[in-house]
Amino acid sequence: MPRTMKAVVKTAPHLGAEWRDVPVPMPLPDWVLLRVRATSICGTDVHIYGWNQWAQTRIGIERLPQILGHEVAGEVVEAGSQCRCIRVGDYVSAETHIYHPADLQAMLGQRHIGERMKIVGVDHDGCFAEYFAVPESVCWVNDGAIPPELAAVQEPMGNACYALLGEDCDVAGKSVVILGDGPTALFAVGIARAVGLTTIVVIGASSYALGIARRMGADHTLDITDSGVDRVQYVRDLTGGYGADLVLDMVGAASAIQEGLKIIRKGGRYSAFGVSGSATIPIDYNNGIVFRGIQIHGISGRKLFDTWYRVRNLLASARVDIRPIITHLLPLERFTEGFETAMGTPRQCGKVVLFPDAQELAAARQRMSAT
Repeated sequence: MPRTMKAVVKTAPHLGAEWRDVPVPMPLPDWVLLRVRATSICGTDVHIYGWNQWAQTRIGIERLPQILGHEVAGEVVEAGSQCRCIRVGDYVSAETHIYHPADLQAMLGQRHIGERMKIVGVDHDGCFAEYFAVPESVCWVNDGAIPPELAAVQEPMGNACYALLGEDCDVAGKSVVILGDGPTALFAVGIARAVGLTTIVVIGASSYALGIARRMGADHTLDITDSGVDRVQYVRDLTGGYGADLVLDMVGAASAIQEGLKIIRKGGRYSAFGVSGSATIPIDYNNGIVFRGIQIHGISGRKLFDTWYRVRNLLASARVDIRPIITHLLPLERFTEGFETAMGTPRQCGKVVLFPDAQELAAARQRMSAT
């Protein structure tokens, strides 16, 4: 095992990160060490890379330097002395939310939202590196049929799965409006098609991403730059005048939230996943929520490990083909290009996947070109 490795490190409180030599982490007794095979850029990574207000308050300058990244697929190369389930040689991904077993939420089966929960790449070093240490308790053994470039994105695909299915998974035959056209929204389109939603509408701002949404199975796409379309009325016309059964907010913008609460039918479910840039958003609480019987479901992470199980099965069975969403494969050392691509406006990419090893990258590119 080498003593040092290459990693993408956030070193200073401003835009950017550095490509550095750092020590290979030593796993704790109940942790494992992974050789990273693939890792992908998430919106949270973009916040930290850009060092916006959220990153400044959530992480803070005192915690720098810190390795970025939390979406990963890798091989276990070392297991701590107290590990009992994960072994050297296992092909795994990692849940981002490191739960505390003594939290009330964890004891009630809500391990993704515990009071003392820690987040990979936020509360400690992440996986944009050649090696990555993580607790055994949040490792998920991958199906060997899922290649690393797809296995690495199961974490955000789990967000989409949870946002769509909710707690009861009662969605077959229903209609859904997905607000946003980022990768997690696009994952939701594919899952919606696979599990039997019958009217799938995506509202976004990028013609490029909306094209991917149609490839993933969207029945209708609406561009918010088209001022000639009344989107609320458009959805009502598609749904017999009632509005959508489900609305997935993957944006968090005030305008999207306000429109989403008009698009949803009485008694429908609104899944709130997008993070707002403002602490307060004006809404018509009485007439928009209470008197219409709207259910609002906050989505913070994934339902451990229910959504991991479902996502693994959807990918391994090829019921959902997410390859159209994986638009950029890059060596990890070209992370700057990856972030610039992910941060582009309007969006001209889906998911950006990074590879520490050149051979892994070449194999992934060959698999993707064969599709």
